[in-house]
Amino acid sequence: MLISVIRISFFGLCGLLSTVNIAAHAGEDVIRHRIANSNFPVAAAVEVPASMSIVYLSGKLPPIQDLTQDKNSPLAYGGDTKGQTIGVLKAIEKSLKDIGLGLGDVIKLQVFLVGDPALNNEMDMDGFMAAYIQFFGTKTQPNVPARSVLKIAGLANSAWRVEIEATAVRK
Repeated sequence: MLISVIRISFFGLCGLLSTVNIAAHAGEDVIRHRIANSNFPVAAAVEVPASMSIVYLSGKLPPIQDLTQDKNSPLAYGGDTKGQTIGVLKAIEKSLKDIGLGLGDVIKLQVFLVGDPALNNEMDMDGFMAAYIQFFGTKTQPNVPARSVLKIAGLANSAWRVEIEATAVRK
Protein backbone atom coordinates (compact mmCIF):
# COMPACT_ATOMS: atom_id res chain seq x y z
CA MET A 1 0.00 0.00 0.00
CA LEU A 2 2.80 2.40 0.91
CA ILE A 3 4.60 1.63 -2.36
CA SER A 4 1.41 2.35 -4.35
CA VAL A 5 0.97 5.71 -2.60
CA ILE A 6 4.61 6.64 -3.27
CA ARG A 7 4.31 5.56 -6.90
CA ILE A 8 1.12 7.61 -7.35
CA SER A 9 2.72 10.59 -5.61
CA PHE A 10 5.86 10.31 -7.75
CA PHE A 11 3.89 10.16 -11.01
CA GLY A 12 1.55 12.86 -9.80
CA LEU A 13 4.57 15.06 -9.02
CA CYS A 14 6.08 14.35 -12.47
CA GLY A 15 2.81 15.31 -14.12
CA LEU A 16 2.62 18.48 -12.04
CA LEU A 17 6.21 19.42 -12.93
CA SER A 18 5.52 18.80 -16.62
CA THR A 19 2.43 20.99 -16.42
CA VAL A 20 4.38 23.76 -14.71
CA ASN A 21 7.13 23.50 -17.35
CA ILE A 22 4.62 23.68 -20.21
CA ALA A 23 2.85 26.62 -18.57
CA ALA A 24 6.16 28.44 -18.15
CA HIS A 25 6.98 28.01 -21.84
CA ALA A 26 3.49 29.05 -22.93
CA GLY A 27 3.72 32.26 -20.89
CA GLU A 28 7.24 33.21 -22.00
CA ASP A 29 7.61 36.34 -24.05
CA VAL A 30 10.36 38.48 -25.47
CA ILE A 31 11.74 40.86 -22.84
CA ARG A 32 12.83 44.27 -24.14
CA HIS A 33 15.06 46.16 -21.74
CA ARG A 34 14.70 49.89 -22.32
CA ILE A 35 17.65 52.27 -22.01
CA ALA A 36 17.69 53.57 -18.42
CA ASN A 37 16.30 57.08 -17.94
CA SER A 38 15.64 57.45 -21.66
CA ASN A 39 12.71 57.46 -24.04
CA PHE A 40 14.99 56.82 -27.05
CA PRO A 41 13.16 54.28 -29.26
CA VAL A 42 15.80 51.55 -29.08
CA ALA A 43 16.12 48.64 -26.65
CA ALA A 44 19.31 48.41 -24.62
CA ALA A 45 18.93 44.62 -24.79
CA VAL A 46 16.38 42.04 -25.89
CA GLU A 47 15.95 38.59 -24.31
CA VAL A 48 14.42 35.76 -26.33
CA PRO A 49 13.19 32.62 -24.54
CA ALA A 50 14.45 29.27 -25.82
CA SER A 51 10.89 28.32 -26.82
CA MET A 52 10.93 30.81 -29.73
CA SER A 53 12.65 30.54 -33.08
CA ILE A 54 14.87 33.27 -34.48
CA VAL A 55 14.35 34.50 -38.04
CA TYR A 56 17.16 36.30 -39.87
CA LEU A 57 16.18 38.45 -42.84
CA SER A 58 18.72 39.22 -45.53
CA GLY A 59 19.73 42.86 -45.85
CA LYS A 60 17.14 45.05 -47.55
CA LEU A 61 18.09 47.86 -49.90
CA PRO A 62 16.00 50.81 -51.10
CA PRO A 63 13.41 49.73 -53.66
CA ILE A 64 12.87 51.81 -56.79
CA GLN A 65 10.17 54.36 -55.97
CA ASP A 66 10.31 56.56 -59.09
CA LEU A 67 10.72 54.78 -62.42
CA THR A 68 11.13 58.10 -64.24
CA GLN A 69 14.49 58.66 -62.53
CA ASP A 70 17.89 57.26 -63.52
CA LYS A 71 18.63 54.05 -61.59
CA ASN A 72 21.98 55.55 -60.59
CA SER A 73 20.30 58.53 -58.94
CA PRO A 74 19.19 58.58 -55.29
CA LEU A 75 15.91 60.13 -56.53
CA ALA A 76 14.91 56.76 -58.02
CA TYR A 77 15.02 55.22 -54.53
CA GLY A 78 13.32 57.88 -52.42
CA GLY A 79 15.98 60.57 -52.57
CA ASP A 80 17.59 61.20 -49.22
CA THR A 81 18.28 58.86 -46.31
CA LYS A 82 14.81 59.42 -44.82
CA GLY A 83 12.99 58.54 -48.05
CA GLN A 84 15.18 55.52 -48.71
CA THR A 85 14.85 54.28 -45.11
CA ILE A 86 11.06 54.44 -45.36
CA GLY A 87 11.26 52.30 -48.51
CA VAL A 88 13.58 49.79 -46.82
CA LEU A 89 11.45 49.52 -43.66
CA LYS A 90 8.32 48.99 -45.77
CA ALA A 91 10.17 46.21 -47.64
CA ILE A 92 11.16 44.61 -44.31
CA GLU A 93 7.55 44.90 -43.12
CA LYS A 94 6.34 43.12 -46.30
CA SER A 95 8.97 40.37 -46.02
CA LEU A 96 7.94 39.75 -42.42
CA LYS A 97 4.24 39.72 -43.33
CA ASP A 98 4.94 37.18 -46.09
CA ILE A 99 6.22 34.73 -43.44
CA GLY A 100 3.54 35.46 -40.85
CA LEU A 101 5.44 38.02 -38.76
CA GLY A 102 5.36 41.78 -38.25
CA LEU A 103 7.57 44.67 -37.18
CA GLY A 104 6.60 43.99 -33.56
CA ASP A 105 8.48 40.69 -33.84
CA VAL A 106 11.77 42.41 -34.76
CA ILE A 107 14.35 42.11 -31.98
CA LYS A 108 17.47 43.48 -33.71
CA LEU A 109 18.29 45.81 -36.58
CA GLN A 110 21.70 46.33 -38.07
CA VAL A 111 21.71 49.51 -40.13
CA PHE A 112 24.34 50.51 -42.67
CA LEU A 113 24.32 54.18 -43.70
CA VAL A 114 26.40 55.69 -46.48
CA GLY A 115 27.60 59.26 -46.11
CA ASP A 116 25.39 61.79 -47.88
CA PRO A 117 27.23 64.16 -50.26
CA ALA A 118 24.78 66.91 -49.25
CA LEU A 119 26.01 66.51 -45.63
CA ASN A 120 29.76 66.59 -46.31
CA ASN A 121 29.66 62.79 -46.69
CA GLU A 122 28.46 62.34 -43.11
CA MET A 123 25.70 59.81 -42.49
CA ASP A 124 22.24 61.35 -42.14
CA MET A 125 21.27 60.07 -38.69
CA ASP A 126 18.47 62.66 -38.39
CA GLY A 127 16.94 61.49 -41.67
CA PHE A 128 17.26 57.86 -40.62
CA MET A 129 15.63 58.52 -37.23
CA ALA A 130 12.78 60.52 -38.83
CA ALA A 131 11.91 57.40 -40.84
CA TYR A 132 12.64 54.87 -38.07
CA ILE A 133 10.25 56.43 -35.54
CA GLN A 134 7.39 56.00 -38.02
CA PHE A 135 7.76 52.21 -37.66
CA PHE A 136 9.12 51.48 -34.17
CA GLY A 137 8.02 52.74 -30.74
CA THR A 138 4.71 54.07 -32.04
CA LYS A 139 1.26 53.83 -30.48
CA THR A 140 0.26 51.16 -33.00
CA GLN A 141 3.62 49.32 -32.90
CA PRO A 142 5.25 50.06 -29.52
CA ASN A 143 7.98 47.39 -29.65
CA VAL A 144 11.55 48.57 -30.19
CA PRO A 145 14.50 46.41 -31.21
CA ALA A 146 18.11 46.44 -30.15
CA ARG A 147 19.94 48.28 -32.91
CA SER A 148 23.33 49.13 -34.38
CA VAL A 149 23.91 51.93 -36.89
CA LEU A 150 27.16 51.90 -38.84
CA LYS A 151 28.58 54.37 -41.33
CA ILE A 152 30.03 52.56 -44.32
CA ALA A 153 31.99 53.69 -47.38
CA GLY A 154 29.38 52.57 -49.89
CA LEU A 155 26.90 50.02 -51.20
CA ALA A 156 26.69 48.19 -54.55
CA ASN A 157 24.80 51.11 -56.14
CA SER A 158 26.24 54.56 -55.39
CA ALA A 159 22.68 55.93 -55.24
CA TRP A 160 21.77 53.83 -52.20
CA ARG A 161 22.12 55.48 -48.78
CA VAL A 162 20.91 52.65 -46.50
CA GLU A 163 20.80 48.88 -46.06
CA ILE A 164 19.09 47.22 -43.09
CA GLU A 165 19.32 43.66 -41.77
CA ALA A 166 16.54 42.54 -39.43
CA THR A 167 16.31 39.71 -36.91
CA ALA A 168 12.86 38.68 -35.67
CA VAL A 169 11.37 36.00 -33.43
CA ARG A 170 8.52 33.59 -34.02
CA LYS A 171 6.49 32.72 -30.94
